[in-house]
Amino acid sequence: MSAKSEEKEAQEPLPSSFAQRRRRGESLPAQARGTLPIVAIVGRPNVGKSTLFNRLAKAPLAIVEDTPGVTRDRHYADAFIRGRAVALVDTGGFDPYTEDPLRVGIARHVKAALEEADLVVCVFDASSPPTPADWECAQLLRESKKPVIYVANKADTRSRVLEASAELYALGIDRLIPISALHGANLVELEEAIAKALPPSSAQAASIPIEEDAYRIAIIGRPNVGKSSLVNRLLGEERQLVDPRPGTTVDTTDSLLIQTTPDGKTRSFVLIDTAGIRRKKNVEAGVESLAVMKAIRAIDRCDCAVLLVDVQEGVRAQDTRLAGLAVERGKALVVGLNKADLLQDKEASLRAIEQAKEALSFARWAPIVLLSAHTGKRAFRILEEASKAIDSHRKRITTGELNRFFTEVLERHPPPTHRGRSVRLYYITQVDIAPPTFVLMTNAPEAIHFSYERYVINALRERFGFYGTPIRVLYRGKQGKE
Repeated sequence: MSAKSEEKEAQEPLPSSFAQRRRRGESLPAQARGTLPIVAIVGRPNVGKSTLFNRLAKAPLAIVEDTPGVTRDRHYADAFIRGRAVALVDTGGFDPYTEDPLRVGIARHVKAALEEADLVVCVFDASSPPTPADWECAQLLRESKKPVIYVANKADTRSRVLEASAELYALGIDRLIPISALHGANLVELEEAIAKALPPSSAQAASIPIEEDAYRIAIIGRPNVGKSSLVNRLLGEERQLVDPRPGTTVDTTDSLLIQTTPDGKTRSFVLIDTAGIRRKKNVEAGVESLAVMKAIRAIDRCDCAVLLVDVQEGVRAQDTRLAGLAVERGKALVVGLNKADLLQDKEASLRAIEQAKEALSFARWAPIVLLSAHTGKRAFRILEEASKAIDSHRKRITTGELNRFFTEVLERHPPPTHRGRSVRLYYITQVDIAPPTFVLMTNAPEAIHFSYERYVINALRERFGFYGTPIRVLYRGKQGKE
């Protein structure tokens, strides 16, 4: 069977909930633990784990680059393999011999993925003989007592398959499946092996426990402002790799957080950790440019963007650009001033908040939270503010309420005349949410001054409590009696 025909055979129809996430470009946070069996993909650096992860997930979720060490955090996604729903985990390259703190952190995350996995897919490189890291990885898996499927990737030719078999079986493995994740060759055999090795399915595993109306929050900002530290703090575990060096986070990762409110209800958050976004002229081609592109796409698929700022550096020009990007895309916005534990006194805190308000004057409606991801002080306030902002983002007002309010607005402050002509405003209606969008019918839309537009938006915000969200008011022409 050819690679193309095998790939075509492997394309199973996705359940509707999976397909909706694919359209959003969203990967599943694997806190579907206990509900879906978890399949972890492990191996040394640059053997093609992320390429295989994307193949099995049937979506380009992980950044793939021919450079070792691109994947650092555990990256989760939903997949549908031979009729079974599973949670896939992509891991960084396992290198037990490095002294680099970043690589040591990656190894720690690989071991964490092994602990939670129900099944492990270990990937070797068929184009080269086993390395010491391969031997250590195989030994680690034997000690873990987990069911393992061994894969020889990059087996693009028959001669390479034979060479890989002869050399890799020396690692003491029972079965080796040669594949090419890049070209899709022999993936059917791998998927069948995965489906066969999975634990028995349960009734709970039929769907993914994440509501479609979950609050989706993208944590954005410049490099090294503490985005991953904040995500870890909110989750209560080391989900994201943290390192003092800028640029640690490369890929965009989703994490599910389910919180119980004081009244006993639960609410779901999808926290989207993104790579730090530098000024465009400073972004290097390759991995960084791909990471920035995925971070910007994360803004498109979130409900609320949390702009995280290093409070000691203050809001800079790049921060205002990122906030403007979120506002232009109609997203709710919360500003977090991180590392507040490093401020000396209350006056310094007040100055930081004032500087942020001044720099972000175009979004004065965005709440500002002074917090410390390191100590946890006011970190969860971010979730409260984001929840309020998203509720406002989704709010809909009836036409009757709007027009009773608008009658009062016109009585207090009617629109000024334009070139001697009276400007008439007839009625207003809400036509959309996320962001709240209104259409106001008038006899002269071109005559509405921007100051009056701002007055109408502020009046709407004040009356109906639109909090932390942009508001759009469109003026449409209508001929009426003078």
